[in-house]
Amino acid sequence: MEEKTTGVFTSAMTRRELILTLIWLPIHLLVLPRLAMMLMEKNVIGESQANMLIYGVGALYMVVSCFGFLRRDYDPLCENLLFCLVQIALSYCMMMGFNLCISGILTGVEALLGNGITENLNNEAIMDLARTDSRAITAMAVFLAPLTEEMLFRGAIFGGIRKKNRIAAYAVSMLLFSIYHTWGYAIDDPSYWLYTIQYLPAAYLLCRCYERTNSIWCSIFFHMLVNHISMRMLTILEELL
Repeated sequence: MEEKTTGVFTSAMTRRELILTLIWLPIHLLVLPRLAMMLMEKNVIGESQANMLIYGVGALYMVVSCFGFLRRDYDPLCENLLFCLVQIALSYCMMMGFNLCISGILTGVEALLGNGITENLNNEAIMDLARTDSRAITAMAVFLAPLTEEMLFRGAIFGGIRKKNRIAAYAVSMLLFSIYHTWGYAIDDPSYWLYTIQYLPAAYLLCRCYERTNSIWCSIFFHMLVNHISMRMLTILEELL
């Protein structure tokens, strides 16, 4: 089954869908966070509600503006359900192996450079929010964020570039997705750029899952699975400590 699917990538947004999705990228990165910050400063909403606002509006926008794309890519999922499920499970297993290697690399680099960073600040921020409003943050991390991010980084960026250059599609999508999760912290502490590599395995496998299944839904569901298990593991670790 894999032999027939590998190398055949037909999923694609229309020009209109691609433009609408890319237009949302600066809004998602700059406009909505600034709006949320203003509302927080006026005590209109809290930090967990701010995140729900950013990703909730983003997910709604993606569904409304790219419903046709989401509907078209639902067919390959249904037609090759077993294959898609295997790819999602395989991707997760591969990610666990890659993450072990990355953890070893980071530990070695930290020891060599005497880097004081010992925790992923993004994970810490999510857990801090989960302590105050676990249901909202879980909904954001498991359902809203994967839909928004997959449409941006896989559907638009990877899918748009993939038509012209496969290697460039992987490189750009992986790099932007990884930087997206670290730049907010790295601005204040440049040493945190090192932790960009922590997100590269997931970024690669999300692209791979999308490419091999021809369905953005597979990368969305894989992303949901990763975030769900990560949230559960962080919660268990928090309880143990």
